[in-house]
Amino acid sequence: MRRSTWVAFLIWLASLIAALNTGRDILYNTFYLITLVLAGSWLWAWLNINWIAMARFTRARRSQVGKLAEEQFEVINRSRLPKLWLEIRDHSTLPGHHPSRVISSLGGRKRRNWMIRTLCYRRGRYTLGPLTVRSGDPLGIFELSRTLPQTNSILVYPATVDIHGFQLPEGPIPGGEATRHRTHYLTTNVATVRDYAPGDSFNRIHWPSTARTGRLIVKEFELDPTSDVLIMLDLHPAYHLALPWAPPEQEDRPALLWRDLTTEMQVIPATIEYAVTAAASLARRYINERRAVGLVAHTLHREIIQPDRGERQLHKILDLLAVVEPQGHLPFDRVLTSEGSHLGRNSTVIAITPSTDRGWVAALRELRRRGVRSTAILIAADSFGMASMATPLPLPHAPLLAELWANDIPTYTLSRGVPIDVALSRYASI
Repeated sequence: MRRSTWVAFLIWLASLIAALNTGRDILYNTFYLITLVLAGSWLWAWLNINWIAMARFTRARRSQVGKLAEEQFEVINRSRLPKLWLEIRDHSTLPGHHPSRVISSLGGRKRRNWMIRTLCYRRGRYTLGPLTVRSGDPLGIFELSRTLPQTNSILVYPATVDIHGFQLPEGPIPGGEATRHRTHYLTTNVATVRDYAPGDSFNRIHWPSTARTGRLIVKEFELDPTSDVLIMLDLHPAYHLALPWAPPEQEDRPALLWRDLTTEMQVIPATIEYAVTAAASLARRYINERRAVGLVAHTLHREIIQPDRGERQLHKILDLLAVVEPQGHLPFDRVLTSEGSHLGRNSTVIAITPSTDRGWVAALRELRRRGVRSTAILIAADSFGMASMATPLPLPHAPLLAELWANDIPTYTLSRGVPIDVALSRYASI
């Protein structure tokens, strides 16, 4: 109970004892008056938190780091009596999301609306709600609350940046067996032509053949020789590092209504965030280039998305990348070995890891011997410093980088403070 409630109760009790001991009418009248005030105050507070309805409308159940999560709130007074004041407290888990508000003078049968726009800083799946409504009486003696348990969820995708200089190893010469697969996607390799069929896109029409034959002729395409891109993400916790971080205070300024702040935001200082952002950015780039992209990540269990094309595939990859954490139990070399055994010669592996263990370099070398091309993205954990005094300083990444280049494996390095789009647009130097 609040301190004011205890004080009021002691005054009430003292007036009762004084009235019983003296028998004077004025003391009995004082006791009745205090009793009436306490009962009326409690009833007022009780009426304030009842016959109240709350609604929250989420504009989209998905957002992305660097973009806005928008919610609209509505509080409705269903009684004819006005509400003196209401405090709405939100218990959402989305970092930086503060829709709590104090509403004063809500008339009978009235409603109040407000909009909250929150800039997303961290990927993940978050709960929106529940809400707690608190109110009291005008004298401040009683404060009552009730919880509205309705909740929603929102999934925040990792940030993606534009990557232009990243290069995959070249595939075999077009025309070999690796390219003899028909596809309904547009690629750079035209296999043959055929008669137009209902449903064919007009941009597939081969106009010289159409003019020569007098009927519509369309092109058929082959898969690109390096079209299957498989991103392998190392989630073993032994080499991942995260520094303390808290979301900055947000200002509800008009610029947030239209600006995309992804390029202005700094990646959270954690190796897993750099790895996930790089994986998401590369997946978006190659899917936009109509390549087949897949993802492999071993967390508490095996997560695999088979290579495929299209916007739906990108959303599947981002759904997984939004929630993965470094909780794997298999070293990265074993992941590469076990998953690489199923790959064909038309596949390219992008290995993303902060590990300084040389075993995964040998695994990539073995994949190359089998005809699977690979590119490494090494996250320089030593550039992050120590997460705390209890954790040792990470091993330097330079010796492993030298071994990668000695094995002729194209390598990019991600270091703390270096923009990811810049780091992935140039080869790492020893």
